Amino acid sequence: MSEQRKRAGWNLDNSYASLPPIFYTIIEPNPVRSPKLAILNESLVAELGLDANLMKSEQSLQILAGNKAPKGSEPLAQAYAGHQFGNFTMLGDGRALLYGEQITPNGVRLDIQLKGSGRTPYSRGGDGRAGLGPMLREYIISEAMHGLGIPTTRSLSVVTTGEAIVRETKQPGAVMARIASSHIRVGTFQFAANMGEYEDLQALADYTINRHYPELKDKENKYLLLLEEVVKRQATLISQWQLVGFIHGVMNTDNMSISGETIDYGPCAFMDTYDMKTVFSSIDTQGRYAYGNQPGIGGWNLARLAESLLPLLHEEQEEAIRQAQEVLSAYPEYFQANYLNGMRVKLGLFNKKEEDLSLIHELLELIEKYNADYTNTFRALTMEKLEENELFKSDKFAQWQTKWSERLEKQQESKHESIELMKQHNPTIIPRNHRVEEALDAAVEKGDYHVMEKLLAALKNPYDYSADNLEYTELPPKTSGGYQTYCGT
Repeated sequence: MSEQRKRAGWNLDNSYASLPPIFYTIIEPNPVRSPKLAILNESLVAELGLDANLMKSEQSLQILAGNKAPKGSEPLAQAYAGHQFGNFTMLGDGRALLYGEQITPNGVRLDIQLKGSGRTPYSRGGDGRAGLGPMLREYIISEAMHGLGIPTTRSLSVVTTGEAIVRETKQPGAVMARIASSHIRVGTFQFAANMGEYEDLQALADYTINRHYPELKDKENKYLLLLEEVVKRQATLISQWQLVGFIHGVMNTDNMSISGETIDYGPCAFMDTYDMKTVFSSIDTQGRYAYGNQPGIGGWNLARLAESLLPLLHEEQEEAIRQAQEVLSAYPEYFQANYLNGMRVKLGLFNKKEEDLSLIHELLELIEKYNADYTNTFRALTMEKLEENELFKSDKFAQWQTKWSERLEKQQESKHESIELMKQHNPTIIPRNHRVEEALDAAVEKGDYHVMEKLLAALKNPYDYSADNLEYTELPPKTSGGYQTYCGT
């Protein structure tokens, strides 16, 4: 799949359709009644090689709404499976269609998918539609993740449909255009292993290698190396989540991307008060996907990928299992190394010392003990302006601060250099839940997108320590109930 620099506009390829037909169903767009552009990601438009003015035209509106496929598209719904809260289920794009892959002016291949585009053969009785609130939430959170430098799918647009849908309540319908390196999931491999033949699994693995890991395609043990690379990327990704207090909310295997991007923003949110048991999802009643469980769940999901790949690893199952287990055993080490390095730079540490682990753990235990805000604690340390709260007034924190100062002295870099390092890795702005809800309420209930646009502008520069965006560092008002999010399906 050689990429070429091409003209501006839609430059769609359909390489996914070269896979065996078991992996997808060709579908027609499912028109909506009265589409209207709600929001367009103009910076992403430019990256894709599209024209912002043309994207606001009536013709483009019909494309973004799913009423008419763009030139060169072969719309399809992808088939996949997945462990949802530990239970294996046959799935697929129940409310999405893939237009194809846009080849950008820089030769990058990116999926163009519509979410909320209507029924498919995989809808399992659902209406295939999406609500405006959940689609705008995904737009906000995915753009926040992009601003933070964390690999993620992105939202190109949200279009209202002029039709109502019913979830917890009646709400306006919407279609979101999602951009991804691909939509190949752990669940896609589970589908191949459970529903396909050996040749189908091999075709999917070869396609994935050619698309995401081309450096492996001529290697003798390329399928084992594919597993190893996915393990490394997921370890890195989940460590990045932990470092900024992001909680995905629904880490099912169908929501784990082989490319190493964050995908499927349903009941997700960022943590305010630091608590390892934090859960935001209304359906995660057992806390399976709590903040503190995310690294372990990542390893569990990767084990399911390894199981699916076993036939490709070795003709003798016992040897295939041995090889897979050896690769999987490195996941905790990869995660821990990435996480510790991330925490070191959050504390301004340029070098490594054995005492770092205990220094980090002591601080996190204090933040949790005193119910302190995770983001603002690191922000205060970075700005050297400790707030008037129980954490910073405690003797235990004073003792920790002394240890931290002594540790900083064990490196050549100055205190100023440490502070600059901290500013690069401690976001001052995150999409706080009350600000996200404020933006969603204004947009959904009043049709006012100014609140959302202002929030998005701030989230583009999360490491900006100027006073311009102080309002986004403010904590939410105290409430008696916990904050909950919903998956929107």
